[in-house]
Amino acid sequence: MNRHIGIGALLACSLLASPASAFEGEELYEGEKALYEAAQEEGMVVSFDTGPTWANWAAQFKAFKERYPGVEIVYNDLGSAATVVALDKSKNRPQADTAYYFAASALDAAEKGLVAYFEPVNFDKLPEAFRHESGQWFTIHTLNVAFLVNTKLVENVPQSWADLLKPEYKNAIVYQDPRSTGQGQVVAFAAAFGNGGDMDNVQPGIDYLGELTKAGNVLRTVGTTPYAQFLKGEIPIWIGYENDGLKAKHLDGMGDDIAVVMPQEASAAAPYAISLVKDGPNPNAGKLWLNFIMTEMGQGIFAEGFVRPSVPGVTLPESVADKLPDAPQLQPVDIVKATAKKAEIDAGWAKAVLGQ
Repeated sequence: MNRHIGIGALLACSLLASPASAFEGEELYEGEKALYEAAQEEGMVVSFDTGPTWANWAAQFKAFKERYPGVEIVYNDLGSAATVVALDKSKNRPQADTAYYFAASALDAAEKGLVAYFEPVNFDKLPEAFRHESGQWFTIHTLNVAFLVNTKLVENVPQSWADLLKPEYKNAIVYQDPRSTGQGQVVAFAAAFGNGGDMDNVQPGIDYLGELTKAGNVLRTVGTTPYAQFLKGEIPIWIGYENDGLKAKHLDGMGDDIAVVMPQEASAAAPYAISLVKDGPNPNAGKLWLNFIMTEMGQGIFAEGFVRPSVPGVTLPESVADKLPDAPQLQPVDIVKATAKKAEIDAGWAKAVLGQ
């Protein structure tokens, strides 16, 4: 075990290793067994910001441990921006081996020189917008904008962005403020994609959100996730993330009282990325962990947590195949362009929606 790990209060939990033994059967990819042997010499992987209740990380930990019993997993749950701060503070003596975050934070970590070059299994299959050209970060799953509709409160379930402008949805719609939330920014891009815009032209999305307000259909915009309020039945329609809707439906008791609708015209897929940390204490274990979550097995485990795999063509587990139907109208958010557009969205939204 590496003596240089000084995680202290940052660490939320560690999953203790059981006696090591080589896994049996075929490799998931060429060189897997050799990498596992090297990782066992290090004995652990330190995985920053992979909180177990988010994106099905708890199931990833369990599957990884079953396959690689000789490698301990240590993790924390810091949040994307705080993860970059923690990496920066410890850059002279890194504590983490891998770091997970919303892709905008991945750009920040790369710009600060905190992450290594590593191209995992299936890297070349990713859309270009979902990866750094030489592997400083890469997308492992997406969160996707959908309409989450409380069918007890809404008689006719809207199927499109055009539908949401109808008078029957007066004072019915909630979404997050794009000026202060990442999800709000992604909603602005989704609205742009659905109304003839693209990554280079977000104005149609800004104009559309302004129209929703002028129509009187927006109940409110919020600065934090309204998930609890939605579960309580306080929100008729939430323009939010698909995985929250599926979680409410299948895990948190809403059942048939919620419809999760991918808007017909188009919607946005927001990238969540991970990196190998530069000069991390356990580089082979870090690579083993990153490769695992990018295999078909690992990608399927994300799907079981209701987030869509980033690798195209992955066969979804039977348990979720019908819950995550094909959605060809999903368009990837290019996080480099999105970051450059933030100020324009903030100012445009304030003018169109708030009249500021």
